[in-house]
Amino acid sequence: MKKHINFDQLIKEDSIHHSVYNDPNLFELEMDRIFSKTWLMLGHESQIPNPGDFMTTDMARQSVIVTRAESGEIYALFNRCAHRGALLTNELKGHSPMFTCPYHGWTFKATGELHFAPKPSGYGENNQKKFSELGLSRIPSLSLYRGFIFACFSSEVESLDSFLGPMKSSFDDLVDRSPDGDIEIAGGVFKHAYDGNWKLVLENHLDGVHPNYVHISSVMAARNQTKEEAVAPSKANYSDIAVRQMLQNGAPDHVWEDLGMWTTDKGHGYMGDYHNDSRLVVGMNHPDFKSYKEKLVSRVGLNEAERILSVTRWNSIVYPNVSFMSQFRQLRIVHPISVGRTVVYTYNVRLKGAPESMFRDTVAFSNVVNGTASWVLTDDLEIYGRVQKGLAMAKPEWIDISRGLGTDVEDGENLLRGGTGTSEIFIRRQFSAWLKYMSQEN
Repeated sequence: MKKHINFDQLIKEDSIHHSVYNDPNLFELEMDRIFSKTWLMLGHESQIPNPGDFMTTDMARQSVIVTRAESGEIYALFNRCAHRGALLTNELKGHSPMFTCPYHGWTFKATGELHFAPKPSGYGENNQKKFSELGLSRIPSLSLYRGFIFACFSSEVESLDSFLGPMKSSFDDLVDRSPDGDIEIAGGVFKHAYDGNWKLVLENHLDGVHPNYVHISSVMAARNQTKEEAVAPSKANYSDIAVRQMLQNGAPDHVWEDLGMWTTDKGHGYMGDYHNDSRLVVGMNHPDFKSYKEKLVSRVGLNEAERILSVTRWNSIVYPNVSFMSQFRQLRIVHPISVGRTVVYTYNVRLKGAPESMFRDTVAFSNVVNGTASWVLTDDLEIYGRVQKGLAMAKPEWIDISRGLGTDVEDGENLLRGGTGTSEIFIRRQFSAWLKYMSQEN
């Protein structure tokens, strides 16, 4: 008999019970009530550009094949043979119009339909009807926004448009920056794991207080560079991005306080006003940036190009499994493994039509911030592990999330903005969404 859980007793306005991070039973319920009942990002359509292309990923710990059929339509299929249940493919991506099970040779089309089964006579005279019902199981809900692929195990999930709400503008910000009006995932993938709950990374990516403490070693290393070496646009090189980002992590308190922090009732949120392009991106007067802007202007006009480039969003969170940023074109997809183990996939985004040097900066930034040898990421992974170990202790039972409470203001349709950039509004809103999901049994 399942024990009844009063979820509303775990979440208070200003604090949360530590068990939401370390209770295995709660984690299993999260997989059922959150990760199986709402939209999860699978990737981007550029990862499967041609008919016959496929990639694999996980949804709520279940392996999924994302395919592009001959018609060009995209499907998400359970990576499990309909005969005896064997995994069809271990490949992360590839090209194959058919998937053949290594166990008994059953073969399926990219749509999931059964194409061939050996020894058909053994299934009786009405075998064709039986075979028509033995295709791969499809993920019932699949939808795209600006090329990003989302799917859900539930056929009754709300529309993707409704789910994203104001967060559509963050995707618009990313894609609109492309001179050709389109983007692609390129340059491979970084994978890192940490010994902590999946919520920790989503909270951390909107946290404006931790950089000056968690990342102080890399901040100090960057400060040892001369001012000229760190910021001179004419001397921009591969390491320039690293130095700039590490310096920015050590920004004074007033910079963090003045940030914008916007959140929605779905648990989504984004950080704004953190960087501007003249501070972090290769200098505005650099020839490559000038060429990029000219191409953008030729597509959208001067006023619209300046509007696009004036947007200064940093991390955007789409709850419960996405973190991405526009200015350095990073996409991170969160995969919970267990209550205390999480894997994050990080992809680089190329702006089609932009100078190649800008993609080089994207890769450089990824190496600095998201690579497994990163000076920055390793700090975060250490902290996640320490937090997880600390939260396993019996006392204190409650975790304080009250910073900025009472100062939040409405700022547009379905948006709340923190009174300051260091408000913990983003954690409060994530747990507000968590409580809604977890309280729905069906």
